[in-house]
Amino acid sequence: MQTDNYDIIVVGGGHAGCEAAAAAANLGSKVLLITMNMNTIAQMSCNPAMGGVAKGQIVREIDALGGYSGIVTDKTMIQFRMLNKSKGPAMWSPRAQSDRWEFSKEWRLALERTHNLDFWQDTVKEIIVEDQKVKGVKTSMGISFHSKAVVLTNGTFLNGIIHIGQKKFGGGRMGESAAFGITEQLVQLGFESGRMKTGTPPRVDGRSLNWEAMEEQAGDENPGKFSYSDTQPLTKQRSCYITYTNAQVHDTLKEGFDESPMYSGAIKGLGPRYCPSIEDKINRFAERERHQIFVEPEGWDTVEVYVNGFSTSLPDHVQLKALQLIPGFETAKMFRPGYAIEYDFFQPTQLKLSLETHLIENLFFAGQINGTTGYEEAAAQGLMAGINAHQKVKEKEAFILDRSEAYIGVLIDDLINKGTEEPYRMFTSRAEYRILLRQDNADIRLTEKSYKLGLADQSRFDNVTKKINDAERIIKEFKKTSITPNEINPTLEKLDSAVIPQNYKIFQLVSRPQVTISDIAELPTVENILQNADDEAVLQAEILMKYEGYIEKEQEMASKMKKLEHISLNSDFNYQNISSLSKEAREKLSKIKPSTLGQASRISGVSPADISVLLVHFGR
Repeated sequence: MQTDNYDIIVVGGGHAGCEAAAAAANLGSKVLLITMNMNTIAQMSCNPAMGGVAKGQIVREIDALGGYSGIVTDKTMIQFRMLNKSKGPAMWSPRAQSDRWEFSKEWRLALERTHNLDFWQDTVKEIIVEDQKVKGVKTSMGISFHSKAVVLTNGTFLNGIIHIGQKKFGGGRMGESAAFGITEQLVQLGFESGRMKTGTPPRVDGRSLNWEAMEEQAGDENPGKFSYSDTQPLTKQRSCYITYTNAQVHDTLKEGFDESPMYSGAIKGLGPRYCPSIEDKINRFAERERHQIFVEPEGWDTVEVYVNGFSTSLPDHVQLKALQLIPGFETAKMFRPGYAIEYDFFQPTQLKLSLETHLIENLFFAGQINGTTGYEEAAAQGLMAGINAHQKVKEKEAFILDRSEAYIGVLIDDLINKGTEEPYRMFTSRAEYRILLRQDNADIRLTEKSYKLGLADQSRFDNVTKKINDAERIIKEFKKTSITPNEINPTLEKLDSAVIPQNYKIFQLVSRPQVTISDIAELPTVENILQNADDEAVLQAEILMKYEGYIEKEQEMASKMKKLEHISLNSDFNYQNISSLSKEAREKLSKIKPSTLGQASRISGVSPADISVLLVHFGR
């Protein structure tokens, strides 16, 4: 048996583990990835999709840093949509519907092509620790692997229990065993553990659905992509569909509440606030007559369909009865029922910003073990843990991103400084600097950092340098170049924008909300400036011109936020009286009773918008 010493052992082959193993190996560390099942590497355990609001920004940041998630998504997606295009660019969020099987396959192939990376299929039962320093792991087959660092990315497998109605059984996800031993050892070592819960909806047979009864949701006409590399955009796409629950569906679901593990007390773990089960929705939002259901194909060729919005742990017969009352699902056949899963996690306040634990040197945690939910959040942590494990064993400085540099920085800062009482999910509202942290400029923000680390290659660095230079050149030329009324006014009339009586700088025109560079790109004066600049650079220039004032204001806000530590709050203050605070903020502020506004700003669930409300309320 080959048990040579490794620099780093990564435990778990999910999204966090894959990014951790790839990053550490690509940086030059000798890495072993241990996973329970080589056939489920990077398995999409829940919905077959990547990205979404704030999550799409994270995937682009991972790509800019040299991770694989964006590349794998581009190669395996079946639909692409840019969400929130009707809002400002800080809210634009890429989302891809993925082919579940191709995604896992492509990830495995990417890892197999990675130098310095070995694999072993087994279950890790124990961490080898000597003098408060990790030395390797022991597996269920009795094999010891030795290393300088260990990254734990155990997902939902630690003491996992699956619930379907009153049935419950051990498992990390349906059809796969739970992992035992690690939690108990870590608790003995002094770690604080807890229980969380997540869920998944039933999968159904697409041949049994009436697609004509549902609303089609096609992909973007000109689909984009995630990676800043040379991956190709889609040339064909598969549609998703939308339908709705109704009062009959809700009444049927209520019939199963007596057997619900959520309401019987069988489930102790806390579930995700922003991705509740369908039974939780109809209980918490009883005034709503219907809830939206997204009907998502699982891949190019399969008939299996994911029923997004119908996550449940109710008895399987209740699930099917209720499903068949949804328009389009009258004759639906289930492949497997939805279920809830409880699992162990460890409060992330026990970690350093590098994701190394305080208690055990060279032991790193990433993914759901830290109390997060979502592929994207897990992958981001895995990437950072892999980078920092490499940095640590090579005696280099830790790689830390702050809140003004990346959503990844916001994510880790929130976890470390606030902890979490429920599965943590990233939102744009969690970031104070979201105009700076856009999906379009992730490469500008992070590629140089990755290049200096040794992850991003020369071609990526050259590409982003060209993009920066081209955008700056366009802005400079637009500011000094004028356009005549004769050339521009016919276009302005079509755009319902005021015509100009005299020559105007192009910059002034692009600053108008109705005018985009694409609207005027074919005008000779503009076309000449845009030569040799690609679409990414043009978009970058346009955003910087249109939002110049907002960017300056955000930078001012950053300095103001530092002053919040000096604003005291009364511990007896009644936050429930401020209706303009979010419901979650009122709950958290009332419970934690922060002593300063700075402390309040770091409480999970209290957004920058809530802090602004408090500033106004206290006359600051």
